[in-house]
Formats: sequence, structure tokens, C-alpha cells
Amino acid sequence: MADLSFDALHRALRQGDVANVYYLVGPEDVLKDEAVRLILDRALDPSMRDFNFDQRTATALDPEALDSLLDTLPMLAERRVVVLRDVDGWQKKAKTRTALVKWLAKPAPDTVLVMVQGAGEPDADKEFSAHAVTVRCDALPPERAAKWAQHEAAQSGLVLAAEAAEHLVKAVGAELSVLRSEVAKIAALPPGTEVTRELIGDLVGVRHGETVGDWRDAVMDDDTKRATALVAPVLSQSGVSGVKLVTLLGTTLIGVSLARAQLDGGMRGRALEQWLQNAIFRARPFGLPDWRAEPRLWARWAERWSAERLRDALAATLAADQALKGTTLRDEASTMLDLVLQLAASSSRRAA
Repeated sequence: MADLSFDALHRALRQGDVANVYYLVGPEDVLKDEAVRLILDRALDPSMRDFNFDQRTATALDPEALDSLLDTLPMLAERRVVVLRDVDGWQKKAKTRTALVKWLAKPAPDTVLVMVQGAGEPDADKEFSAHAVTVRCDALPPERAAKWAQHEAAQSGLVLAAEAAEHLVKAVGAELSVLRSEVAKIAALPPGTEVTRELIGDLVGVRHGETVGDWRDAVMDDDTKRATALVAPVLSQSGVSGVKLVTLLGTTLIGVSLARAQLDGGMRGRALEQWLQNAIFRARPFGLPDWRAEPRLWARWAERWSAERLRDALAATLAADQALKGTTLRDEASTMLDLVLQLAASSSRRAA
């Protein structure tokens, strides 16, 4: 069956195409909820929903209850919609799951079934995908997440400036549930409040230029003065730890090492950035500030970081990670400052 992105589903539904069975997978649960709403809006008249819409947790159903739910005829409407959540909760040989797979092979034509898989299960079930339009609700890139935050704010009557939305995403990340929570806080401000980038910084406790990504960029740019100055304010932010910093730095160093290897092999310019983009989308490493911007940064840093220096930096970052996770009397800030200075010293030694 078809395999669609969330955007492709939106386009198909706008054109009036409603499938018999949908299977929503991926890490972004907020997009799954929006996909359910879009399907429901297209498949059912609002006045008929009380009679023709059911939503259940899959594991709470036995085979008989499932069959009854899926085969009930619509009332005064062309079709009915059934949403089954947490379909990944069944054991492979569960009787209710077996009943569902049997129904999927020959679904009732007047029932639109939407199966929703939890974010904790990354892989689609092949038996479900074989009989459904699979909709992949992947995490949004930062620029899309910022636009989503602007739209969410507009629903509350707020005007969130583009630069304010961009900083919000840089400060708290692109996970939509977190952004929704932060926008809800902003919505409590007095009507008419101008939501600026500076106000966002005050509200979330992360000022412009003081994000985890800003610290990482300063380290990789060999801006030692700025990198050391950022350690304290970045570590003071909610949800930020030394381990989070070294994880981002380690992922970056591995990415730049890949770029350096390709660079040494003769790959340059747009070809190198495209190769890195493909590698990122295959691996989907956790915690990168902006998947789409990283290839350009990695390619630029690869020009100035030699393969030998990258190996030294990875060893130093691993040692810092082990120190942070081990039993030590030193505080996180001291460990991170030492790491920054160690990387700066390695640059000086290589230059000499």
C-alpha cells in the first residue's frame, strides 16, 4: 500500500481522497493527532460524529469487541470512522491482533480505520502496512517547527514573530508537544503583548545566542573565549547537563570526521553537503539543532579540523563524558571548561 508523509496526507485529503485504512507511525505524536483530525474532518460531517465515530485503545479490546467495532454499519452517513490507538501494544500472536490482520485483508468498505502506533516503536508493522496507507509522522525540522509554533500561537490569538519562533525552537527543541506547552504559557500573557525574541528568552530562560547549539558552534569555530563564557549560562538552563553538551559535541565531531574523510577523498562543495545530508537522514542522530543546516556546518568545519585533531577531540570528549557519568567531586562546569580548553590547546599544537 501507499507510504505517505504527513504533508502528502494533507494534500491527498484536500483533494478529497479518503482511504479505507490508515496506519500512523513515527516519533511525533502531535502530528498523529493532527492527522486523525484531518481524516475525521474529511471523512465525516461534524453533525454525524456522535453516531459514527469511535476511538479505542487496541489492547483493551477482545476479538469479538473488535469485530463488532469494525463491522458496525454507519448511521445516516456514508461511512464511519474508528481510531485504534497503541496498536503496537499487542503481542505478535495476540488473538485480537490476529483478528485485526484478518479484517484488514478484507475491510468493511463503509468503515475508515485509523491505526495509531506509539512513538516508542520506530518501525512499522509489515502486516499492518501491507493493507493500509502508512503515514509517517516524523519530527519536523526546526524551520518547520517554528512555523508550526507560529500557527499554534495564532490559534490563541497571538502573533509570534518569525525570529521569536525561531529562538523558541532553538531554546526548547523542535518536539511539538514541548512547543505546544511553551506556547500555552505565552498565551497567558495580557492581550496585545508583543511577543519578541527577547521576551521568549526571558520566558524560557534561554537568551538569544546562549543555546546549546550556540555553545557547540563556538567550540567548533575555535572561538574559545565565547565557548568558555557560554558554559555557565548554558548549563544553568532547565534540562541542560554536561552529558547533553558532550553528546551533541561528540555527534558533531563524528559528523565532521565523516565530512573530513570525504573531503580527503576529493569530494567538495554541494556534492559533499548532499552526501552528508543523506547520511544524517539515514542515521537520524539524536539532538542535532537542525538536520538541514548541519551538512553545511560539518563541511565548513571539516576544512579547518584535520583528521588527527578530530581523533584527539573525540578522545577528549569521550573522557569528559566518562568523567561526568562517573563518581567525581568536580562540578560539571569545571569538566566542560577543561574540555573546551583542551580542544583549544590541541588546535594550537596542530597549528605549531
